[in-house]
Amino acid sequence: MKKCRVAIFGSFYRGFYLLDELLHGEISDAVTVVGVASDNPEASFVSADKRVWQYPHTAYEKTMVPDLAQTEGIDVFLGKVNDPVFHAICEEKWQPEICVMGTFGQRIGKRLIETPALGFYNLHPCIDDAWPSQYIGGNPFDALMRDGKRYTNVVFHAIDEGFDTGPFIAQTNRIALPKETSVTDMHKITAFAAAQLASREIQKIIAAKWSAN
Repeated sequence: MKKCRVAIFGSFYRGFYLLDELLHGEISDAVTVVGVASDNPEASFVSADKRVWQYPHTAYEKTMVPDLAQTEGIDVFLGKVNDPVFHAICEEKWQPEICVMGTFGQRIGKRLIETPALGFYNLHPCIDDAWPSQYIGGNPFDALMRDGKRYTNVVFHAIDEGFDTGPFIAQTNRIALPKETSVTDMHKITAFAAAQLASREIQKIIAAKWSAN
């Protein structure tokens, strides 16, 4: 059976668990990861001072997603994704049918959104009372913590040209957050559940494609 071509846009723990799940989880028989775009926290266009990279992190945590991808022989891109150079790579070399994002420091432009035939998706933390979430933006865990929230959910949603506003698809169950949890702890605590959610929903998207054919 032909595998679905998937590109990942991700970094840190959410990106790592997402990539690992697509490579080695139940979904791995149905997908081929054709490329990984990841953060370079030293690059100005990533806005590291507004995202998870503003908090203490190790040298390995900066490169954990590219390292895993390269170990598996997957092409890695660390530059600007809304740029003709990357458009050519994505459209001519990677040719993804699905793109999925998890902790990525660049907004996705219209051309990239429209590249994968089966959609471009994101994983974003929220509280389960509404969507779009009141916790939009590059540092939702900090906002959750400042509001004293003791739990979160992660939403799998389609990407549009807004900021974390694309159509809701599914969400994880409630994930408890210990009282002394830091922002980086929150990333670690929620990453596996987010990857499992993405795996389930991508499998549904692929199954719908196959049944339509």
